[in-house]
Amino acid sequence: MKDKIILAQKIRLSPNYQQRVFFQKSAGIARLAYNWGLAEWKRQYGEWKELYDAGKADKKDQPSEAKLLKKFTEIKRSEFPFVLEVSKTAPQQAFKNLGTAYKNTFRRLKKGEKGGFPKFKKKGIHDSFRPDDGSTPKRSALRVEGKKVKIPKLGWVKMTQELRFKGKIISSVISRIADHWYISFTTEIDSTDLPHKRQNNKKCGIDLGIKTLATLDDGKQYENPKALAKYTKQLAKAQRVLSRREKGSKNREKARAKVARIHYKIACLRNDAQHKATTEIVLNNDFIAVENLNVKGMVKNHKLAKAVSDASMSEFRRQIEYKAGWYDSHVQIVDRFYPSSKTCNNCGEKQDMPLDKRIYVCHKCGYAEDRDINAAKNIVAEGLRELNACGDGSAG
Repeated sequence: MKDKIILAQKIRLSPNYQQRVFFQKSAGIARLAYNWGLAEWKRQYGEWKELYDAGKADKKDQPSEAKLLKKFTEIKRSEFPFVLEVSKTAPQQAFKNLGTAYKNTFRRLKKGEKGGFPKFKKKGIHDSFRPDDGSTPKRSALRVEGKKVKIPKLGWVKMTQELRFKGKIISSVISRIADHWYISFTTEIDSTDLPHKRQNNKKCGIDLGIKTLATLDDGKQYENPKALAKYTKQLAKAQRVLSRREKGSKNREKARAKVARIHYKIACLRNDAQHKATTEIVLNNDFIAVENLNVKGMVKNHKLAKAVSDASMSEFRRQIEYKAGWYDSHVQIVDRFYPSSKTCNNCGEKQDMPLDKRIYVCHKCGYAEDRDINAAKNIVAEGLRELNACGDGSAG
C-alpha cells in the first residue's frame, strides 16, 4: 500500500449574491485569459512557422505558456483592467492549462495518434477557475475551517459539508455545474487515514452488463440504476422547451439551467451507485478479475448504444482499478476475446448464448446457472490462470 495517497473531493458551496458574482467574474476572466492565449498562440505559431521553414528562426523562438503569460501581464492593466478585481491565480492557471493542452496535443502527434488542437472555451460550459496559488501548498492563501473555506480576495464562503478526507490540500478548483458552485480539493493523505479498512480477503470475478450493472461469481448482484432511462421523458420535455426559447433571452438561460440540472441529477444517481458498488467490492476482495470489454464497439450497436452509455462500464472499471491501489487489491484484466458467457463453468463446453437467454444450460453436462453468474465464475478462473501464467501465483 502506498504511504501517501492523492484524493479528490468535491463539495457544494453556498455563496451569497456578492460571492456568486465574484465566482462568475473569476470564471469569466479565466476563460478570457485562456481564449486570448489560444488566439495569440495560433497567431505567433503561424508567424514562427514561416520563419522557421525559411531558416530564419530556431525552435526556442516558438510561442510558449511562459511567454504568453508575460505578455498578458504587461497589457492587462491597460486592455483588461477588470482582471485585477479577482485573484491573479485565475488567469495564471488558465495559461498553465493551455500549455498542458498543447503539450498533450504535440505528444499525441508524435505518437501518430489522432487528436485536435485546443479549442476555445465557451461561457456556460467551461465555468471554472483556480482560487489558490498553483505552485506550492505553503504559498496558498486558501484556508478551510469546518464548513467554510477562505477564498483569496473574497473571504469566507460556506460549504454544505466538511472535508471528508483530512490531509494536506495540494490544489483546489471552483466550478459551476447545473447553476451551482462547487469546490474540488486535491488532498494528500496518509494511507492509514483512509475512510475504510479492508474487511475480507476473498477473490472475485465481475461480469459487467446492462440489465445488472455488476454480477459477482458468488451470486452477489449490483443493480443498474438506469439513471438516463428514469429521466428520459423529463429531459426530453425540458430540451423541447429550451429549443423554443429565443437565443440570448433570460428565459432561454432558465431553460438551459433546467436541462443542466436534470443532466447533473442523472450523473449523480449513476455515480452514487457505482461508488457504493466498487467500494464494497474492493473492501471485500484482494483479487478482482474483470473483463476487458470493448465499450466503444458496443456503443456502435444503435440498439444498445444508449443503454451501454447509461451503464458507464468503463467508469466502473476505472473506479475498481484506482480504489484497488488504495487497499493493495490486485486487479486482473481478462482478455476481451475470452468467451466468458459462452463457456460452461462446470465442464468447459462452449455454446452460443444469445442475449435473450438468461439461464445458461450446458448441452453437454446439464449444468444450469444464471448466465451472468456463470460468466463471473469463468472470469475469476481465467483471471487466476492469466496471473499464474505470468509467473506470480500468490493470488492463486
